[in-house]
Amino acid sequence: MWDQQFDHLLRRHLPFLDPQEELNADSSLRDLGLDSMGTVELLASLENLYDVRFVDDMLNMESFATPAVLWRTLSSVAQPAV
Repeated sequence: MWDQQFDHLLRRHLPFLDPQEELNADSSLRDLGLDSMGTVELLASLENLYDVRFVDDMLNMESFATPAVLWRTLSSVAQPAV
């Protein structure tokens, strides 16, 4: 699963998610209110918080589909490839 910082940051960009509601790994971020502007803001926030840069190939709707997919995408740029 993801860390608490990720959960907190992601929740700030999901206006349709109640603060007390559980954020499931397979929840649709779009259904929870993540729009195109929110995606750009979330991307910048993630890059700043984790000191990473998403490569162009990762900047697509699939990478921001669910919390689990987004966490895997973030993890892949946060750790050096072996």
